[in-house]
Amino acid sequence: MFLNKLILRDFKNIPEAEVSFSPKVNYIYGSNGAGKTNLLDAVYYLSMTKSYFSSSDQYVYAYGSDETTLCGFYQMDGGTEEKVSALVRRGGEKMFRRGAKAYSRFSEHIGLLPVVMVSPLDTALINDAGEERRKYMNFILSQIDREYLRHIQAYNQLLLQRNRLLKDDAPQPLLLDTFTERMAPHAAYVHEARARLCGELRPIVQEFYRKLSQDRETVDLAYRSDLDSGTLEAVFAREAEKERVLRYTTAGIQRDDLQFRLDGHSLRRSGSQGQQKSFLLAMKLAQFRFVKEVYGQTPILLLDDVFDKLDMQRVEELLALVSTLDFGQIFLTDSNKVRLEQVSRGIDADCRSYLVEGGRITAE
Repeated sequence: MFLNKLILRDFKNIPEAEVSFSPKVNYIYGSNGAGKTNLLDAVYYLSMTKSYFSSSDQYVYAYGSDETTLCGFYQMDGGTEEKVSALVRRGGEKMFRRGAKAYSRFSEHIGLLPVVMVSPLDTALINDAGEERRKYMNFILSQIDREYLRHIQAYNQLLLQRNRLLKDDAPQPLLLDTFTERMAPHAAYVHEARARLCGELRPIVQEFYRKLSQDRETVDLAYRSDLDSGTLEAVFAREAEKERVLRYTTAGIQRDDLQFRLDGHSLRRSGSQGQQKSFLLAMKLAQFRFVKEVYGQTPILLLDDVFDKLDMQRVEELLALVSTLDFGQIFLTDSNKVRLEQVSRGIDADCRSYLVEGGRITAE
């Protein structure tokens, strides 16, 4: 699958654009703040119905505009063509269309156009709270498993209601039991899916990291959940007294987390910036392979400013991976045109370059 043409109007700092892309490698260069990342975010938006950088749409319109439109023309792996368009208006109006038909629910669109994005902000996956790592698991699984998305949404809705009940001075035990009974199957499905995902990602991440680092370090990742010790019913029973005092749900899949390790130590505490970036690249490349093998469609790979904080040896290993593996369509941004030209010499594929200046995109 690849994006053949993208049409934008008033998306962030891009006033208007109509750009045709290579089905393989697309180099996008320009100064910082020119709009390179916004172009990649537009591609991501059409796949995931939201920005990579914010769950809110209040920042996607151009300054002074009250709406934005996006339209993408895709060539699918099976040879068919798809047109996907979006209209987003200030005040909350939002519409996605596949061809001429509007979606009744955005969740119906997730997975049609699989995408993997690598961004400098991904360091939050290592350094921030567990919510970032849960979002990472949710992102992958929601693209390949519609049932997962339904279960996690249902669980989170019930969790909100249960927390409101716990704030009462004397929450009714029978009602709490009812919430537990309704939440349990959703929690079990999510827990099993996340455990299976991490078990399959782990050796792929290790493989890619070994190649990026040339076996200089070893990495590991592990999934941790309150449900590792038993069912949701058992977990809630164990936490009942604590919940009574704190007045909120203190355990469950909303506390799930991933642990990242480098040579047996915490990656966050012991890893250099280059090592952490290599690990994140390995995670995203593993995500790419997993989605492709499970879903059967080749995701679009968005690499935003990936060369920063990587030594040349790791850059060369990354390019070797990209050029030898079947990665399909790639978008790659950098502020350094000379570096991109050097990169292009290391990749044997159809490559096109684009200059971004002040939100204006010019094909070269």
